[in-house]
Amino acid sequence: MKAIILAAGYATRLYPLTKDFPKPLLEVGGKAIMDHIMEKIARVNLIDEIFMVTNARFYSHFVDWASQSDYSKPIKVIDDQTTSNENRLGAIADLQFVLEQEKLDDDLLVMAGDNLFDFELTEMVHFYQRVSTDTIAAHEIDDLNFLKRTGVLQIDANGRVMDFEEKPAQPKSHLACPPFYIYRQSTLPLIKQYLEEGNNADAPGNFVPWLIRHKEVHAYKFEGKRFDIGTLESYHEARELFAKRY
Repeated sequence: MKAIILAAGYATRLYPLTKDFPKPLLEVGGKAIMDHIMEKIARVNLIDEIFMVTNARFYSHFVDWASQSDYSKPIKVIDDQTTSNENRLGAIADLQFVLEQEKLDDDLLVMAGDNLFDFELTEMVHFYQRVSTDTIAAHEIDDLNFLKRTGVLQIDANGRVMDFEEKPAQPKSHLACPPFYIYRQSTLPLIKQYLEEGNNADAPGNFVPWLIRHKEVHAYKFEGKRFDIGTLESYHEARELFAKRY
């Protein structure tokens, strides 16, 4: 299994902090957001290589970070060659960019580089192995306004995803999907098909409602907190919480 970290956004909502510095390398709890993520990935034995896709503006920042890291799994930083929020590829197009450039043909763990979370990725991978289908993460959220800013799904009694909507105006459930996905090797060609059909290449969750019409997908429900570092307020909230924890 390979891991792909999506980190090519420009985080305009966090300006001025991220005007010249990438959001995933901002400090929370004494280390970069990306270090929190990498520590979870490092514990997944199946993963043997990590690819981090970013943009031309922040490429050198991630290269410097990777060169100073001592994680056991090799990390390759990839420049998607975009230079601004206006010419960005979008997360799904970035995913396809990595698949083509690196000629990947393995099961994939795909994650955004700006989320902090309590659960262990090893548990999600074990669930994925049991169900033998594409797997997305899910957790219960009571905040209606938050649900309108994330992916919301509905599942059946066996955990199969029956409906998914990205950033719904009227959420149909309280089950939110953060950007953590495991895709089977056989699913990878469908990402290219999705893009060739002219579908939305931006948020990674946009692929899921299309995918569930073509393949069986299950949701791994986790407990605990998850922070989407999308605004200055959410960033400061995460820093305060982690300062208390550590």
